[in-house]
Amino acid sequence: QVQLEESGGGLVQAGGSLRLSCAASGRTVSSYSLGWFRQAPGKDRDFVAAISRSGGSTDYADSVKGRFTISRDNAKNTVYLQMNSLKPEDTAVYYCTAGASWYGRRRDEYNYWGQGTQVTVSS
Repeated sequence: QVQLEESGGGLVQAGGSLRLSCAASGRTVSSYSLGWFRQAPGKDRDFVAAISRSGGSTDYADSVKGRFTISRDNAKNTVYLQMNSLKPEDTAVYYCTAGASWYGRRRDEYNYWGQGTQVTVSS
C-alpha cells in the first residue's frame, strides 16, 4: 500500500511559478512509476507528466511541454512537479499518482492517488 499527499498548490498570477510536491508513505516509491494528472471543474482528469521508476525517462502532455518538469527523489519517497510560465488554463486540482506498470498516460494505468492540491492561475 502507498499513501500519497500533495502540497505546494496556491494562487499565482499568469507567468508565475509553483513547485508541487507529493510525499509518499508506506512502501517505497522506488518500486513505482509516478505521475501527475489535473482536473478542472466540469472536465476529465487529464494526464500532465510521468516519470519512470529510475527517473531516467519522462513524458509530458503537449500543453505543458517546455514549461513543466517532473522529477523524483526516491531516497525521500517524493515526486515533484516544477511549473513555470503558468497560464490561466493550468488552473485545476493537481493529483499525484503511483503505478506498478510503465509511466503511462491513462488513469487506469495507476494504482494509488493523492487527494489533490488546488492550483489557481489568475488572468
